[in-house]
Amino acid sequence: MLGLLINEKEQTELQYVIKRELEELLLDLEDHRIDQMVKQNMHERYKVLFQLYRRVASQEEIQKYIPKRIKIE
Repeated sequence: MLGLLINEKEQTELQYVIKRELEELLLDLEDHRIDQMVKQNMHERYKVLFQLYRRVASQEEIQKYIPKRIKIE
């Protein structure tokens, strides 16, 4: 277990960076040109980033990025 002390400005910046990465992953997961093996790794990365996002974002913001069942063919 690790702890992290951050101020409000740093929290806001973390939220922004993680949110942008989550959005980028969601777009890429829908791209049919990307190999399924790569998509599986992207899905795992999404789950990790979402867990981190849950620690710094409000409940309202978290609702927008709750992982949906992503079909990986």
